[in-house]
Amino acid sequence: MGEAISPGPRQGAPSARPPRPRRAKRKQIELHDVLVVGAGPAGSSCTYWLADAGWDVVVVEKKHFPRPKTCGDGLTPRAVRQLTDMGLAGALVGAHRYAGLRACAYGMTLELPWPDHPAFAPFGYVITRHDLDQLVAERAVKAGASLWQGAEALEPLLEGDVSSTGVLPACHGATVLDRDTQRTKQVRARYVVVADGANSRFGRGLGTTRDRSRPLGMALRGYFRSPRHDEGFIESHLDIRDASGTVLPGYGWIFPVGDGRVNVGVGLLTGEGRCRGLNTSKLMDAFVEGAPKSWGLSAGSLCAPPTGGKLPMGLSMSPRVGPSTLVVGDAAGAINPFNGEGISYGYETGRLAAACIGRALSGEGPGAVADYEKQIRDAYGLYFRVARDFVKLINQPRLMEACVRIGMHSQNAMETMLRIMANLLRPDEVGPAEAAYRALSVVARLAPHD
Repeated sequence: MGEAISPGPRQGAPSARPPRPRRAKRKQIELHDVLVVGAGPAGSSCTYWLADAGWDVVVVEKKHFPRPKTCGDGLTPRAVRQLTDMGLAGALVGAHRYAGLRACAYGMTLELPWPDHPAFAPFGYVITRHDLDQLVAERAVKAGASLWQGAEALEPLLEGDVSSTGVLPACHGATVLDRDTQRTKQVRARYVVVADGANSRFGRGLGTTRDRSRPLGMALRGYFRSPRHDEGFIESHLDIRDASGTVLPGYGWIFPVGDGRVNVGVGLLTGEGRCRGLNTSKLMDAFVEGAPKSWGLSAGSLCAPPTGGKLPMGLSMSPRVGPSTLVVGDAAGAINPFNGEGISYGYETGRLAAACIGRALSGEGPGAVADYEKQIRDAYGLYFRVARDFVKLINQPRLMEACVRIGMHSQNAMETMLRIMANLLRPDEVGPAEAAYRALSVVARLAPHD
């Protein structure tokens, strides 16, 4: 199907690894093969796959690990697949494993196990980004990468000026600040990967901008001590409301972490105009107040003040490619508008970028780098287009409420929606979810789009 990642050695995965290097002795001038800016999911994934193939790759991360990161902390089967492919299955053994999603709305509850799929395991994990990002970054280092912590990429080293031609300028490195010593140095590389997150400062320096007609997510989360910290399902509440009682296009979540805490938050999947004026702190307070008492959520069980931010979705950030530059993960807006999931797409886009850069370094040159944009569109273009249409639909409060009420009366209907919204459609057979998605994709292709 159009939205699926092109199969690699195992069905459903991006290309296994970049080609192995064939190069002469290192020149006297220090010139790395690749500089990766940011060691979150996308950056560390890209770094791992390049290093695993033998390329000289440096990743700079402005914080020191372990470091906290605002996130729901839920790993879906897509994310588990990528971590497994990087050899981290054993490292996840101590994380909290869960079997599926518990959907709650209008006084009804449905438990929806992860659907079966030939390429993905039927389970996920909840693990804090404080722990997860360090695991993946260390895995990249073990593969041969150089990780510079406390190193902030201040500005790109450009050839020519930033233009508005729809292509990123040629970039061959960055001015990097050592935040501990306050010294700067220039780090040069043949190729540069931008992976510094949703509020990508480095990307903006290259000329990336957000398409404001596409969805923007808003989220706020905090950790609470809870007697139900080791529940077997993550929980989503689909009927959150604003101060006037209007149902909002989003959800509240309670994700058991398994260590005595739960990750609790509210997220809105909406256009920027609808976000204006909404106070996520008040939404969070109202959600915590109305959550089932058995979770034990209160101001007294809150571990620290909640944190949040805005998330560009549906490939809303562009350009994503230049002669020597690729943008991945949240910095590319590669967040699923159906549910706000970004971790798995960070891992996947980082892996796709690594494969394209490996081909370029092996002799294919800029054409291989340019192919990244086509691969991104082939993998996610149609799927995210359908998801953007979904966001437009749920921004109509009465329609959203009617759909949720109807869906909550049918286990089969909600299981169908879970398979679509989690991007777990089967490539080998057509069931209700696959048939429904095909119908939606036909409408998405025919409808006018930005």
